[in-house]
Parts: sequence; C-alpha cells; structure tokens
Amino acid sequence: MNNMPQRLVFFALGVVINSFGVALITLGNLGTSAISSEPYVCSLQFPMFSFGMTTFIWNILLILVQVVLLRRDFKPSQFLQIMVNVLFSAMIDVSMAILGVLHPTMLWGQFLCIGLGCVVLAFGIVIELAPNVVVPGEGVVRAIAKVSGVRVGTVKAVFDITLIIIAAVLSLIFFHGLRGAGIGTVISAVLVGPIINIVNRVFTFQHRIQVLALSRDGR
Repeated sequence: MNNMPQRLVFFALGVVINSFGVALITLGNLGTSAISSEPYVCSLQFPMFSFGMTTFIWNILLILVQVVLLRRDFKPSQFLQIMVNVLFSAMIDVSMAILGVLHPTMLWGQFLCIGLGCVVLAFGIVIELAPNVVVPGEGVVRAIAKVSGVRVGTVKAVFDITLIIIAAVLSLIFFHGLRGAGIGTVISAVLVGPIINIVNRVFTFQHRIQVLALSRDGR
C-alpha cells in the first residue's frame, strides 16, 4: 500500500525536532550548526530578516544548485523540497522564540546548550532521513556526489567544512570578528555525525520508519 502520508508525517516530525536542535545550539551563543551558519550570520547582519527567513533564502539557493548540477536528472518531485524549506524555516523562528528564555552566560551552560542541541539535532536527522524524503542540504550533497563521482560521505564532510569556512569569512567581513560562527559550529559539525551513529546502533524506531519507505503499492 502507499505509505507516503505516514512517511511525510514522520519526516515533518524530524524537521520540527531539527529546528529545536538548531535553536539550542544557536542559543549557546558560540555559533550554530554548519548547515545553518550562513543564514544565521546573515540574520545578524540584516536584522530585518529573521533567522527563519534567511534560512529559507539559503535553502532555496541550495535547491537551485541542485537544478544546475543535475539538469534533466532533477525530478519534478524534488521541488517538494520547497515545502520542506517552508516548514523548517518557519519552525526555526518558532523554536528560537520558544527557547528564547535560554540565555546561558557561563561557559558550562553554553556548552551544555550546544551538547543538548547536538543530541536533539541528531535524533531529528535520524527521523528525518528514515522516510527517504530528500531535503535541501542533503539533496545538494547527493547532487554533488552524483556529478563528481565522489562518495556521499566524503562530499558531506567537505561540504560541511566549506559551509563553516564561508560562514567564518562572512562573519569577518560583516563584523571584523567571529559572530554566528564559532566553536559551537565546529563542535556540532564534529559531534552530530557520531551521535547519529550511536542513535542508529542503540535504537530501532528508525528501522520501522524505513520499512514504510521500502514498501511499494501492492506489496
């Protein structure tokens, strides 16, 4: 039977959880996640745009990169990433507002905020990826891997490092120092992947979600 509605529900849940993970890392005030670093730096420079709005613009750019790279191989269904982008960007602003009461000033509190954010983000990514629905950040990594012939894991690592460098350069240009991109960005880039691996080893809920993606009509 067709499990797409259920897959989309789990996917949306993962997106919402991700937004809270990003917000927690960001509110640690030592940087944000790698994929969100550019939009966060831009939101600090241009306060008329919310973090969610700059995230939306950034992800639209990532989708356009996929279109350019894949050309005829870019399937119309992949434009659903725009809807995903709307949900994620809106939830970034919602989660930042809800968690805005958190203002850790002590270093241990900031690191705790980042650590919790990494754990939440890892769980969100696991749930988000299990239904096998493409998202903008993952989609551009897959597109680069397909065009270049380089393994997805390698492309992902280089992609994240590149994002951090770009965010740092933007921060230096805008503020003549590091704002919005810092040690928290590096920590999240290093920790989230291993935490995802731990979640996949310890828990089984994601496998039940993956079964939905493997099912086909009439099977």
